[in-house]
Amino acid sequence: MTTKTFNKKSITLQLAEKLIDAAMIKANEIGKPMIITIVDESGHLKAFRRMDGAALISIEVAQNKAYSAVANAWGHATHEFYEHISKDPATLIGIPHIPRYTVFGGGFPIKIDGEVVGGIGVSGGNVKQDIAVAEAALAIL
Repeated sequence: MTTKTFNKKSITLQLAEKLIDAAMIKANEIGKPMIITIVDESGHLKAFRRMDGAALISIEVAQNKAYSAVANAWGHATHEFYEHISKDPATLIGIPHIPRYTVFGGGFPIKIDGEVVGGIGVSGGNVKQDIAVAEAALAIL
């Protein structure tokens, strides 16, 4: 007998908001207004916050980082993509042609019990700052 459906776990709105709150604490600590985006396991927007003064372009960048973190098949953070794809010339050339896919640091899959349930994307600082804010959010897990 063939199974016709399967179940997927997804991040709750309550957890998404807690992650954003934790990210904002870190962003305030380093003094950078940030955009923090949470997407569900399918890459759809779940929660979003734009801190006062955060750059307009960072809205799309943060959303793309979160999307990329759940869309990749490897389960890697976005800053880890380049090392992975640089070993395959066809992938390296092809990746820039995939809409919304980015290799900027600051996007991480959100994993619960080893399963990807969503993604977080942070933008507004330099790459190290974006990564630090995302990691601070994930530390509450």
